[in-house]
Amino acid sequence: MNHLTMPELEAGLDTIRQSPREAGVLELIARRPQTDVREILDEAELDLEAGLVGDNWSTRGSGSTADGSADPNRQLTIMNARAIALVAQEKERWPLAGDQLFIDLDLSTSNVPPGTRLALGSAVIEVTAPPHTGCKKFSARFGLEALKFISSPEGQQLQLRGVNAKVVQPGLIRVGDMARKM
Repeated sequence: MNHLTMPELEAGLDTIRQSPREAGVLELIARRPQTDVREILDEAELDLEAGLVGDNWSTRGSGSTADGSADPNRQLTIMNARAIALVAQEKERWPLAGDQLFIDLDLSTSNVPPGTRLALGSAVIEVTAPPHTGCKKFSARFGLEALKFISSPEGQQLQLRGVNAKVVQPGLIRVGDMARKM
Protein backbone atom coordinates (compact mmCIF):
# COMPACT_ATOMS: atom_id res chain seq x y z
CA MET A 1 0.00 0.00 0.00
CA ASN A 2 1.37 3.36 -1.00
CA HIS A 3 0.90 6.08 1.58
CA LEU A 4 -0.60 9.38 0.51
CA THR A 5 1.54 12.49 0.11
CA MET A 6 0.81 15.69 2.01
CA PRO A 7 -0.81 17.35 -1.06
CA GLU A 8 -3.04 14.28 -1.51
CA LEU A 9 -4.02 14.36 2.16
CA GLU A 10 -4.66 18.12 2.13
CA ALA A 11 -6.89 17.67 -0.95
CA GLY A 12 -9.24 15.64 1.27
CA LEU A 13 -9.72 18.37 3.89
CA ASP A 14 -12.84 19.84 2.27
CA THR A 15 -14.59 16.46 2.43
CA ILE A 16 -13.65 16.07 6.10
CA ARG A 17 -14.85 19.61 6.88
CA GLN A 18 -18.27 18.69 5.42
CA SER A 19 -18.85 16.07 8.13
CA PRO A 20 -22.25 16.40 9.83
CA ARG A 21 -22.17 18.61 12.93
CA GLU A 22 -25.19 17.42 14.94
CA ALA A 23 -25.64 13.74 14.08
CA GLY A 24 -23.61 11.23 12.10
CA VAL A 25 -23.62 7.54 11.28
CA LEU A 26 -21.55 4.98 13.18
CA GLU A 27 -19.68 3.47 10.22
CA LEU A 28 -17.50 0.84 11.93
CA ILE A 29 -16.93 -0.79 15.33
CA ALA A 30 -13.51 -2.36 15.97
CA ARG A 31 -12.85 -4.27 19.18
CA ARG A 32 -9.26 -4.88 20.33
CA PRO A 33 -9.29 -8.13 22.34
CA GLN A 34 -5.46 -8.20 22.36
CA THR A 35 -2.71 -5.83 21.30
CA ASP A 36 -2.59 -5.60 17.48
CA VAL A 37 -5.70 -7.81 17.11
CA ARG A 38 -8.94 -6.34 15.74
CA GLU A 39 -12.45 -7.75 15.56
CA ILE A 40 -14.96 -5.97 13.34
CA LEU A 41 -18.41 -6.00 14.94
CA ASP A 42 -21.91 -5.27 13.68
CA GLU A 43 -23.01 -4.51 17.24
CA ALA A 44 -21.35 -4.05 20.60
CA GLU A 45 -22.17 -3.44 24.22
CA LEU A 46 -20.89 -0.33 25.96
CA ASP A 47 -20.43 -0.73 29.72
CA LEU A 48 -19.66 1.84 32.43
CA GLU A 49 -16.69 -0.15 33.78
CA ALA A 50 -15.42 -2.11 30.76
CA GLY A 51 -16.03 0.46 28.04
CA LEU A 52 -16.49 -1.55 24.84
CA VAL A 53 -17.18 -5.04 26.20
CA GLY A 54 -14.47 -7.49 25.13
CA ASP A 55 -11.94 -4.74 24.32
CA ASN A 56 -8.56 -4.84 26.08
CA TRP A 57 -8.74 -1.20 27.23
CA SER A 58 -9.38 -2.14 30.87
CA THR A 59 -6.65 -4.80 31.07
CA ARG A 60 -4.01 -3.11 28.88
CA GLY A 61 -3.48 -0.27 31.31
CA SER A 62 -2.13 3.19 30.57
CA GLY A 63 1.06 5.16 30.91
CA SER A 64 -1.04 8.21 31.76
CA THR A 65 -2.09 6.99 35.22
CA ALA A 66 0.19 6.95 38.28
CA ASP A 67 -0.39 3.24 38.92
CA GLY A 68 -0.46 2.15 35.27
CA SER A 69 -4.14 1.21 35.42
CA ALA A 70 -6.57 1.95 32.60
CA ASP A 71 -7.41 5.65 32.29
CA PRO A 72 -11.20 6.08 32.59
CA ASN A 73 -10.98 9.20 30.40
CA ARG A 74 -9.53 7.12 27.56
CA GLN A 75 -12.09 4.30 27.72
CA LEU A 76 -13.17 4.76 24.09
CA THR A 77 -11.45 6.23 21.06
CA ILE A 78 -13.46 7.72 18.24
CA MET A 79 -12.22 8.80 14.82
CA ASN A 80 -13.97 10.76 12.08
CA ALA A 81 -14.96 8.28 9.36
CA ARG A 82 -14.01 10.70 6.57
CA ALA A 83 -10.55 11.26 8.06
CA ILE A 84 -9.79 7.54 8.35
CA ALA A 85 -11.24 6.89 4.87
CA LEU A 86 -8.74 9.39 3.48
CA VAL A 87 -5.71 8.20 5.44
CA ALA A 88 -6.36 4.44 5.20
CA GLN A 89 -7.61 4.53 1.59
CA GLU A 90 -9.45 1.21 2.02
CA LYS A 91 -12.14 0.44 4.61
CA GLU A 92 -10.53 -2.86 5.62
CA ARG A 93 -7.52 -0.80 6.80
CA TRP A 94 -9.58 1.46 9.11
CA PRO A 95 -9.13 -0.77 12.19
CA LEU A 96 -5.35 -0.37 11.92
CA ALA A 97 -5.79 3.11 13.39
CA GLY A 98 -6.50 1.43 16.74
CA ASP A 99 -9.74 3.28 17.37
CA GLN A 100 -12.94 1.50 18.35
CA LEU A 101 -15.62 3.73 16.86
CA PHE A 102 -15.57 5.41 13.45
CA ILE A 103 -18.35 7.98 13.10
CA ASP A 104 -19.21 10.35 10.24
CA LEU A 105 -19.33 13.36 12.56
CA ASP A 106 -17.44 16.63 12.86
CA LEU A 107 -15.09 15.92 15.78
CA SER A 108 -13.43 19.36 15.72
CA THR A 109 -12.62 21.05 19.01
CA SER A 110 -15.30 23.67 18.31
CA ASN A 111 -18.01 21.06 17.62
CA VAL A 112 -17.32 18.39 20.25
CA PRO A 113 -15.30 19.95 23.08
CA PRO A 114 -14.68 17.87 26.23
CA GLY A 115 -17.97 17.27 28.01
CA THR A 116 -19.97 16.87 24.79
CA ARG A 117 -22.34 13.93 25.09
CA LEU A 118 -23.34 11.74 22.19
CA ALA A 119 -26.38 9.47 22.19
CA LEU A 120 -25.42 6.33 20.28
CA GLY A 121 -27.82 3.39 20.08
CA SER A 122 -29.14 2.95 23.61
CA ALA A 123 -25.86 4.25 25.11
CA VAL A 124 -24.52 7.71 25.88
CA ILE A 125 -20.83 8.56 25.66
CA GLU A 126 -18.99 11.70 26.69
CA VAL A 127 -15.97 13.26 24.99
CA THR A 128 -13.14 13.62 27.52
CA ALA A 129 -10.26 16.10 27.81
CA PRO A 130 -7.14 13.99 27.15
CA PRO A 131 -6.01 14.57 23.57
CA HIS A 132 -5.92 11.60 21.20
CA THR A 133 -2.62 11.85 19.34
CA GLY A 134 -0.76 9.97 16.66
CA CYS A 135 2.08 7.58 17.42
CA LYS A 136 4.77 5.45 15.79
CA LYS A 137 2.21 2.72 15.02
CA PHE A 138 -0.03 5.22 13.21
CA SER A 139 2.95 6.46 11.19
CA ALA A 140 4.06 2.91 10.34
CA ARG A 141 0.57 1.94 9.18
CA PHE A 142 -0.43 5.09 7.28
CA GLY A 143 2.86 6.92 6.61
CA LEU A 144 4.85 9.76 8.13
CA GLU A 145 2.95 12.31 6.02
CA ALA A 146 -0.35 11.07 7.52
CA LEU A 147 1.08 11.53 11.02
CA LYS A 148 2.23 15.06 10.14
CA PHE A 149 -1.19 15.76 8.57
CA ILE A 150 -3.21 14.78 11.65
CA SER A 151 -0.68 16.51 13.94
CA SER A 152 -0.65 19.82 12.06
CA PRO A 153 -2.34 22.83 13.71
CA GLU A 154 -5.39 22.35 11.48
CA GLY A 155 -5.34 18.58 12.03
CA GLN A 156 -5.36 19.18 15.79
CA GLN A 157 -8.21 21.72 15.55
CA LEU A 158 -10.25 19.27 13.46
CA GLN A 159 -9.13 16.46 15.80
CA LEU A 160 -8.31 14.32 12.77
CA ARG A 161 -6.69 11.71 15.00
CA GLY A 162 -9.95 11.53 16.90
CA VAL A 163 -11.13 12.00 20.46
CA ASN A 164 -11.16 10.07 23.71
CA ALA A 165 -14.47 9.34 25.40
CA LYS A 166 -16.09 7.43 28.24
CA VAL A 167 -19.39 5.61 28.66
CA VAL A 168 -21.88 7.54 30.82
CA GLN A 169 -24.93 5.38 30.05
CA PRO A 170 -24.43 1.73 29.13
CA GLY A 171 -26.21 0.28 26.14
CA LEU A 172 -26.08 -1.51 22.82
CA ILE A 173 -24.68 0.13 19.68
CA ARG A 174 -24.88 -1.04 16.08
CA VAL A 175 -23.19 -0.07 12.84
CA GLY A 176 -25.62 2.31 11.15
CA ASP A 177 -26.76 3.91 14.41
CA MET A 178 -26.84 7.70 14.50
CA ALA A 179 -24.51 9.42 16.97
CA ARG A 180 -26.43 12.53 18.06
CA LYS A 181 -25.07 15.46 20.04
CA MET A 182 -27.10 15.98 23.20
